[in-house]
Amino acid sequence: MDVNPLEIDEAPDAAKPWLEGAAKSMGGFLPNLYKEMANAPVVLEAYLTLSKLLSKTSFSFAEQQLILLTASARNGCKYCVAAHSSGARMAKLDGDAINAVRDGRAAEDAKLQALHHFVKHMLDTRGKADDAEVRTFLNAGYSETQVLELMVGIAMKALSNTFSRFAKTELESINAKMEWAGNDRV
Repeated sequence: MDVNPLEIDEAPDAAKPWLEGAAKSMGGFLPNLYKEMANAPVVLEAYLTLSKLLSKTSFSFAEQQLILLTASARNGCKYCVAAHSSGARMAKLDGDAINAVRDGRAAEDAKLQALHHFVKHMLDTRGKADDAEVRTFLNAGYSETQVLELMVGIAMKALSNTFSRFAKTELESINAKMEWAGNDRV
């Protein structure tokens, strides 16, 4: 099944306001993922709603990008890793932390490494987090509320990573410099 990217004027009526809002918030840029999700407006709405909800969490914008980047890498979504690598750079996330996720190694910043590690742990255990892992995350400076808020980012990436891999979403030229070949160590 081919999932063709739709421009705003080609999209179903229910998707148009979501695409228009996204384009406005992104300075006119509209990711191919959103254009493809427009084929099923409820999928686009779900993804953009989760994105908005993630922005309301107590994580900084840079930490949000690290969550999304880590989940995308762990889920093997090359499109989303490239997109969130670019997003993380725009959020001024520590460059070593970005490269650590992409390269499958530990980040130098202990707090960011704790976040990266805990996201991977939550994904690997499918939410059956080990008490010691939760304590390590909390001891790194994160809160109990953030343990729960983290799940918004994980849910968001479960949707987009699965969708992107299914649709074989093509990377935009703007994100091409952040293309990711994949890494089994992530």
